[in-house]
Amino acid sequence: MKVLMISSDRSILALGSAVSERIKEYGTLVDELHIVLLSDRVHGLKDTQLDKNVWVYPTNSLVNLLRPVDAARLGRKIIFDKKFVRGQSIITTQDPFECGWAGMKIKKKWRIPLEVQLHTNPFSSYFKGFQNIVRKLFVRRILRNADSLRVVSSNLKSQISGFSSANIKVLPIYVDRKKIEDSHVTFDLHARYPWRFIMLSVSRLAPEKNLEFMIEVLARVREKFSNIGLVIVGSGPEENKLKMLVKKLELEGAVEFVGWQNDLSSYYKTANAFIQTSLFEGYGLALVEAGLSSLPIITTPVGIALEFIADEDAYIYPAGNADLFVSGILNLIEDNYKREILRTNLKHKLESIVLSKDDYMAQIKDNWENTAKRITS
Repeated sequence: MKVLMISSDRSILALGSAVSERIKEYGTLVDELHIVLLSDRVHGLKDTQLDKNVWVYPTNSLVNLLRPVDAARLGRKIIFDKKFVRGQSIITTQDPFECGWAGMKIKKKWRIPLEVQLHTNPFSSYFKGFQNIVRKLFVRRILRNADSLRVVSSNLKSQISGFSSANIKVLPIYVDRKKIEDSHVTFDLHARYPWRFIMLSVSRLAPEKNLEFMIEVLARVREKFSNIGLVIVGSGPEENKLKMLVKKLELEGAVEFVGWQNDLSSYYKTANAFIQTSLFEGYGLALVEAGLSSLPIITTPVGIALEFIADEDAYIYPAGNADLFVSGILNLIEDNYKREILRTNLKHKLESIVLSKDDYMAQIKDNWENTAKRITS
């Protein structure tokens, strides 16, 4: 079986990275894996043989607007040169946007079945911004032309099922549960910061993450407990705005922005609670990692949290309801027993949801093989 993958994740070419190693593992499932990587000339990337049967071909586009066009052209050439055969080959794209558009164009030329992956709901009212508005203009067409869709949650499947007649496979993002559980703590947040109770957020600093609300909730919690702090791991376009809000609310010394971190183990394992205030999530990887690290969680009902039982697995409150979030945090601060119940229940729930690597890889291979059989005339 031969697979043509369209991706925009340049970490594929970062040797030794988690993404690069995962791609090599995908290569063990098939005879040949060819990856067209959306990139620009300024990135200075070269064609690379990543493994014995895995090749990566950067588009090296003049400007980023040309990446999908160049990916389609390059992908059509690969299918011809590498002699892809219908019934024994597929195209898979890592998003339903630029990558999906390129995959659709390649399918149109060679009639090789197309699998499109979705990690978020492109039709959500919170899917905003100029780039996303443009994407919405063609995403429906891409989904209609897909032979199979791979989504990260049952909730996402229900949200997009009406936009495509393709077979929809639910496959959560792979999380290495054993790696999380066995990871070593290299520092203690309580040794770094003077707070008795430390809340943790791991998030891109973007509008849809609703971090302004999180900071405002902290201000109210500190009216009762002044030795409570918040550590925010992540970066993004809202960083300066959020720091200004911290200053406005006189929370300097109570909120710490630490940027992106390669190793989150010590953050997850030495904080007291994890808080997520997102307006929407496709999945919620950080929430899963926090839960597997035995952190009690307070979250909005988004992504994987929709599969949790409120007040049993986690505190789940509507976005924007400050009274409930404040009440939930105060309860966790004051009730050690409730913290223990939440973290134990959630860990057990996630252990039943998270797939082993063997099961995860088997399901990817099964979906690729089934998709390959969906030959169009």
